[in-house]
Amino acid sequence: MKLSSREKSILMRVPLIGAGDETATARFMEALTAVTVPPRQILFRDGEIAEHLFCVLNGYVRLYRLSKDGREADVRICGPGDTFNECLIFGADRYHYNAQAVENCTLARFELSRIRALIDEEPNVAKAVVQCLSNSLVRTMDCVANDRLQTATQRVANYLIKQGPGSATSYSLRLPFQKSVLAGKLGLAPEALSRAFSSLRESGVIVRGRIIQVNDIGALKQI
Repeated sequence: MKLSSREKSILMRVPLIGAGDETATARFMEALTAVTVPPRQILFRDGEIAEHLFCVLNGYVRLYRLSKDGREADVRICGPGDTFNECLIFGADRYHYNAQAVENCTLARFELSRIRALIDEEPNVAKAVVQCLSNSLVRTMDCVANDRLQTATQRVANYLIKQGPGSATSYSLRLPFQKSVLAGKLGLAPEALSRAFSSLRESGVIVRGRIIQVNDIGALKQI
């Protein structure tokens, strides 16, 4: 599958790929396979032999764990420009979670064995991998802190604030995925997300399907 100019641009902005010199970047591009997957397709399952690192070029992928009784807990929702499985580069041989396409997705897929070989030959790539792992650790720590410090309503309010364009005081947003995916992204059960949206009506948030009208960002910041 041939990449579009937009998809190539996304890859060049990924620190893991674009941080090295031209030779390293070219070798990364040679190692990728672009694939498209339909909605709800499983990319891999927890415990399977780890073979690939992925970068999302279009669409969304959910990473999740399953409990013994079949309950699902989302670990992360990955969108365009996000990479996942960096934690498997240095020695891990099995996937640590399940991955499923939320909708039609285009992915850049890299063989982990080729990336490991590239790290041995290109110091800049090794530095980029370490930086990606560091960023992932910080992101994970922030997520844990938010889960412990913020109520469901505060998590939703903060998400809406971050989606606002610049200095706008009000705006309208169309969710890029179903509300059930947003619930997983925020670490909430779907019913908890619904209750949070209901409580935000007093702050000027109106929800119609996937369309969300935010009438007063200032009010959300006070929550």
